[in-house]
Amino acid sequence: QVQLVESGGGLVQAGGSLRLSCAASGRAFSRSTVGWFRQSPGKEREFVAAIMWDDGSTIYTDSVKGRFTIARDNAKNTLYLQMNSLTPEDTAVYYCAAGSSGARVGIRSRDYVYWGQGTQVTVSS
Repeated sequence: QVQLVESGGGLVQAGGSLRLSCAASGRAFSRSTVGWFRQSPGKEREFVAAIMWDDGSTIYTDSVKGRFTIARDNAKNTLYLQMNSLTPEDTAVYYCAAGSSGARVGIRSRDYVYWGQGTQVTVSS
């Protein structure tokens, strides 16, 4: 089992940067594909980025490619999301999520088993 706690959200001006962290508990973290999703008011939760547990490969939604970077530190059981060149359209609650141990999961939220409580990111224009 994996428990996830996000941090690092806040208020930033357009063009600024934030780094989100997701601290995981449980020995399964290193064998879990982990990702970030976000949800804005009135919108469905959307995939942002994921990093695979086995080969470290990454996937991103098109709107964040070149601006966001996902990374993991298995020794620290922590997932990161570096967000640069933020725009007001990035405003949302950001959630980290983990798949089942040993599974390669992608962009579908229903494939992720464990979820954090979310952290608010607000980008002002």
